[in-house]
Amino acid sequence: MNNKKPRVSIGLPVYNGERFIEEAIESLLAQTFEDFELIISDNASTDRTEAICRSFASRDKRIRYCRNSHNLGAAANFNRTVELASGEYFKWAADDDLCAPDLLSKCIRILDENPSVVVCQSEVKVIDENGKFLSTYDSKLHNIDSHEAHLRFADLIGSSHWCFDVFGLIRINALKQTPLIAAYTSSDRNTLVALGLLGRFYRIPEYLFSSRDHRERSIRKIPWPASRAEWFDPKKRGKIEYAYWRIFLEYIKCLHRVKLPVRQRVACYMHLVRWLKANDWRLKRDVKVGIKQAASNFVRTLQKQVN
Repeated sequence: MNNKKPRVSIGLPVYNGERFIEEAIESLLAQTFEDFELIISDNASTDRTEAICRSFASRDKRIRYCRNSHNLGAAANFNRTVELASGEYFKWAADDDLCAPDLLSKCIRILDENPSVVVCQSEVKVIDENGKFLSTYDSKLHNIDSHEAHLRFADLIGSSHWCFDVFGLIRINALKQTPLIAAYTSSDRNTLVALGLLGRFYRIPEYLFSSRDHRERSIRKIPWPASRAEWFDPKKRGKIEYAYWRIFLEYIKCLHRVKLPVRQRVACYMHLVRWLKANDWRLKRDVKVGIKQAASNFVRTLQKQVN
């Protein structure tokens, strides 16, 4: 019996992904680097997702299909794939994105040759629902490969990037030092911030990753941060979510979890002060939305008591 662990674990969390998941899985199975396991965590899908995934699993022993008894929310489902992983490197995969055949092999080469790099991703292009090219994507993250932690920190908190690096190849020992994907809005941003404090990011100067932009994409269906909490965690339905205040507090926690030279730590806090100033209007909006929601909840409670 061969108990050899794969070098790479790929975690594919999915909920009702029947439309694109076949293409996504095929692009992963077509990788030129073959020493990987593909862990599919199905969040109690109600469409054809289960049948599609079981069909693939029956044909390729590298695939493990796991189905949750109920919808755990996106955060817990993402994290379940990490819990089940056994590889040295880890990659999250979305059910609607595509990877070029040599993405894994080129990312592994970078991580093998550069111990200071914790995340490797390629340049990103955006495709539509039919796979047609729409645009290239510039994250504006120009210092994430710096050897200075405070510059990486400033980049990751200061830019309104789409967090595509969370789908890069990650050292699993570094990933497990982060809170993973926590149960609050935009927690993937904090995952990258935590990783950025641990090491460098590397961006392969080729377009090997395709992000599919379509109407059913979560960020399109639920654009407002305060409304997205339920997508991350169903238990937060109807609860007040101060999204940007939570992000700010998590940035502070990220800094407290790592050891940094005093100069680096002070510089990081200075960048946080700049972040507060730049996001002042968002923080004020959080409070206004929270007060409005609290008042609405109070009125509903009174109405129920009267009735």
